[in-house]
Formats: sequence, C-alpha cells, structure tokens
Amino acid sequence: MTIERIYAAVDSARQAGLMVKEASSGYKTVTIKSDKSMVTEFDLRAEEMIVKHLLGIFTSDGVLGEERGFTEGSSGFTWVIDPIDGTHNFIAKIPLWGVSIGLAYGNELVGGVIYLPETDEMYRASKGRGAFCNDKAIHVSEKSKLSNCTLSYDSGMRRETDRKVAALHKLSTAAYNMRMFGASSVLLAYLADGRLDIAVEFDDKPWDFAAGACLVREAGGKFTAIDGSEMMLDTIGYIGSNGKIHSEAIDVLKEFR
Repeated sequence: MTIERIYAAVDSARQAGLMVKEASSGYKTVTIKSDKSMVTEFDLRAEEMIVKHLLGIFTSDGVLGEERGFTEGSSGFTWVIDPIDGTHNFIAKIPLWGVSIGLAYGNELVGGVIYLPETDEMYRASKGRGAFCNDKAIHVSEKSKLSNCTLSYDSGMRRETDRKVAALHKLSTAAYNMRMFGASSVLLAYLADGRLDIAVEFDDKPWDFAAGACLVREAGGKFTAIDGSEMMLDTIGYIGSNGKIHSEAIDVLKEFR
C-alpha cells in the first residue's frame, strides 16, 4: 500500500504547491511562532488541503503536521507534512521552498514526496522502489572524499550558537565548499539528485526531513542521526550523504553530538 500512498501524495503536493505559488505574489499575513519561526496563512491552507486529500483516501492514517500537530491513526501509517518548507524564503520571494510530505510506518520512514513549485520538480521515493524526479530515476553523487564535496549546513544559530559555529568551522575546513539553502526540502532533493554530496542539520524536526530521508536512501545515499544511529520518526537533526563519505563526516562531528 505504500506506493499507492506515494502517488496520492504526489497529487497532494502538486495541488498545494501550485496553490501557494499562484498566491505568492499577494499579501502574506505573517505570524511569529514561539520558536521564532514564521508561518503564513498559506502554510495553514496548504496543510489543510493536503490532509483533506490524503485522509479522504486513506481514512485510517495518522498525521503529523508542522502546523496541526499529531493525530494518531489506526492503519500504522502516518503522514508527516511540512506544507511550505522554507517559509522564510517564501516570504522573502527567494525561490527556494517546497512542499514536503513524508510517510512513516510505525516509527520507520518508508516514503517521501518533495515538490519544488518554482522549478516544477517533483521528487518521490518509496522504500525498495528507488527515487525519482519527474519520473526519471535519480542517484546520489559518487564523490568518495569529504575534501572534494559540497556540503549543505543550514542549522539555525539562535540556540547553542557556540557549538554550531564550532561545528561549522570544522566542517567547512574538512569539505571543499559549503552552501546554505534555508529549506531542507530543497537541499535533500538536491542531495538525492547528486547536486550536493552531504548535508548536516542539528535541529531539524521530522516534518523537515521525513520525505527527504527516504529520497536520499532510495537514491543510494545514507541518512542517519548526527551520531550515526538509525534515523527514526522522532529523531532531531541528521547527517545525509551519498554514503561514501558518511563515516568520515560522523568522525568530524564526534565532539559535537
């Protein structure tokens, strides 16, 4: 049943993403949440649109949404939704944002869809079936040394600033170069597609990475917690890579776990 859910998520992500993109040039009501992140009326509308569509088909599934919280289902499947990942970029009219819909079975991440409306790129993956962008198979990069790699580091600096700056310094010394995108949906899609080689995040929540985790794995990469342990639905932070440099990156970060 996983693949059927993924195709339904593709439809949901496209509908929500196009609605948001069409409305993006207009006025946005912005609310600052308790963690100082931003939310707009479009985040709320898109999440409700996605949930209504998916639960209309799979009525016994659960939902974990960035804006609506957790609603338990009885099927064992849980949708993990970030309706606009990269809200700050969206508000600032920076075209690096996406719709992220992950799928968990129990505590395991088994599927994901990321839609990037600004470039009309639809990424999808389900466990054991590979990863695709606009129905074309994608694969992670082949680089085997961290010193040759492009690394994404998007961890917020408001909390544990000294620790994160120190980690950034060590990573930037070890890698060839670095990028900051401000949207996990974008950077994880690019990682799965071989445009990036590794990504490190200390703070990301499940709705940020659930879809991307499956994409990276199914594209041939590796996706774990910062310490290298198995990635679960309730994990905070991650290392995603092409797999060839994963252990090297974990070793670089060992003092920052």
